[in-house]
Amino acid sequence: MPVLLFGAVCPLREAIAQDPFEIAVYGAETAPRKVWELETHMSYIARGTTAFEGPVAPSEHQFHLALELTRGITDHWEVTAYLLSAYRPGPGVEYAGWRVRSRVRAPESWRLPVDLGIAAELEFSPAAYDETTTGLEIRPILEKRIGRVQLQLNPVIERALTTTSGEGEWEVEPSGRVGIAVSKRVALSVEYYGKTGLFGSALPGSQQVHQFYPGVDLHLGDDIELNMGVGFGTTTSGNRLVLKSRFEVPLGH
Repeated sequence: MPVLLFGAVCPLREAIAQDPFEIAVYGAETAPRKVWELETHMSYIARGTTAFEGPVAPSEHQFHLALELTRGITDHWEVTAYLLSAYRPGPGVEYAGWRVRSRVRAPESWRLPVDLGIAAELEFSPAAYDETTTGLEIRPILEKRIGRVQLQLNPVIERALTTTSGEGEWEVEPSGRVGIAVSKRVALSVEYYGKTGLFGSALPGSQQVHQFYPGVDLHLGDDIELNMGVGFGTTTSGNRLVLKSRFEVPLGH
């Protein structure tokens, strides 16, 4: 996995909306060795930005679809490729980029008090959907189960490698999830996603992004899962009402 290299902190700039293509908090589990998995992520932004921010199009009334194909390389390492598409008023359906990701987790034999993992992702996006046309994301993963309660934390940092607005910076994008199993097949959850500024220098509160997603997880069969949620943003810097879903199914060897 890439080593974290923290660059110099540049002047603050206003936060932009959170990633609408994959709205998910990562757990530490990886795909089993030699097993393929498919996930689909869908989202609709009912209330978002209404004006262009440089080349980035208004997010309101956009629909997003991400196809995610994962392969377990070992029992503790997986690789993933994404294909992104979107619909927005005016142009209609468009190609919206692609991504590649590697994720590893700590073996159970380490007997750690929490489950640990880390993911690194390269992202490639048209300027209409992200001012960062090429980006690197580093996502530490911490997970803990306490009875029926599942706690997940992703203290994400991201850096623009190429951007429409100048030099890239390390940005802080924390996310977390609390889930409670109400039966063998149903869990209720609340997810949080933030964008708080540059590494070492927080943005003013009004320019930060804070979003909360109450949702439900339905376990439909062996490793088949459907998540649905509604997101509420607390500032005007991010999307303020988002509907999202995630469907995961194993494809076998």
